[in-house]
Amino acid sequence: MDKVKDLSDVEKRLLLKQLLSRNEKKAAQLLNPLKATQASNDPTSFNDFSGFKMLQEQAEIFQTLALKNPYFCTHEGISDHVTAFEGRKYINYSGYNYLGLSGHPEVSAAAKNAIDHYGTSVSASRIVSGEIPLHAELEQVLAEIHDTEAAVALVSGYATNVSVISHLFGAKDLILHDALIHNSVITGCILSGAKRLVFPHNDWEALDQMLKENRHNHERVLIIIEGVYSMDGDIPDLPRFIEIKKQHQCLLMVDEAHAAGVIGPRGYGSHDHFGIKGSDVDIWMGTLSKSFASCGGYICGSRALIENLKYNAAGAILFSVGISPANTAAALAAARILQREPERAARLRARSKLFIERAQANQLDIGDASGTGVIPIITGNSVLCLKLGQYLSDAGIYVHPILYPAVSESAARLRFFITCNLTEDEVIHTVDTLAAAMHKLEPN
Repeated sequence: MDKVKDLSDVEKRLLLKQLLSRNEKKAAQLLNPLKATQASNDPTSFNDFSGFKMLQEQAEIFQTLALKNPYFCTHEGISDHVTAFEGRKYINYSGYNYLGLSGHPEVSAAAKNAIDHYGTSVSASRIVSGEIPLHAELEQVLAEIHDTEAAVALVSGYATNVSVISHLFGAKDLILHDALIHNSVITGCILSGAKRLVFPHNDWEALDQMLKENRHNHERVLIIIEGVYSMDGDIPDLPRFIEIKKQHQCLLMVDEAHAAGVIGPRGYGSHDHFGIKGSDVDIWMGTLSKSFASCGGYICGSRALIENLKYNAAGAILFSVGISPANTAAALAAARILQREPERAARLRARSKLFIERAQANQLDIGDASGTGVIPIITGNSVLCLKLGQYLSDAGIYVHPILYPAVSESAARLRFFITCNLTEDEVIHTVDTLAAAMHKLEPN
């Protein structure tokens, strides 16, 4: 076992494949439709693409271990603290309906009314003729929540990071981001053409040193962090990053996808949590698909920043259709509920605290979880992670495994999304069931 611990992630993955190849259930792979598709050595065949080959390997592992594929399960109703698949109900930890507002009667009614009034699409980019009053109303509320001068809403959270970063920065610039930053940020950095440097997770001291060595070589410098990290649920020391960005005359961008609606006394996100001014951060980014119960992304900041994006950012506004009436109205209604009902965020954090305390009492590894909407249970073993997920599913608890290469093999985990509608009994039952499963399935 000690030798296995010393192996690299790639070596562990190869060893897993070798072990599986000796398993007597290997014959069942012949029934696997992915396995039946052989490499053709044809440069026009998608069968030879590396991504498809990885799916073949993954399907082999599921079949050999007699596990169901945990991906693309189809919800039969609203994804809230309880959901249903194939006619069976589950306690649900697979979605980020943090404030329980997707399916809220007021939010649903707003979306329906918007369709009745404006149709199902705004039918154009906003700069041309796709603007409706709801867009401006939503952006005003988002700016209020983030304590900024202005905001702009876009059709996709992923595209928001890609479009905005690649528009604002170029070859003369430098972008430094946290090692655990979201893929959309990395893609935006690459497309910008700016030099990109990565600092260790939450290590503001390492960032400071990197800026001392590199700042003078670049025109503009952007630092990017997340308000709450989506894999670990931890919170960076934002005031420290603000100090460093001011010291080195940099811009600071904070991705609030998993922070807005969750942290802070009012649930307003990182500036609320730390008691700072919204203007202390240059670019606030967020998504509408989580606490705001809709679909899309947004940027909050100075009026100059927002006007620049609205008139000039190709992928953000200029060449992209505006957010649909239904999605805009849903997000607007959810934002207004957040403003008047801060107890929703408080209840979410209370459930998260209960989950963490119960997990720690059962000696489960929660990593750096800090009472937000994300709690990892780290197994450090992809096979164990898959088996735990299957065990919990059989017990009526739905949670997703996160495996290599999404995380390192040593960081394989179940990722629990906490929502405000979870009951205390549901949380306690979940953690106790998980602890029993871990005791039963964990290798000696």
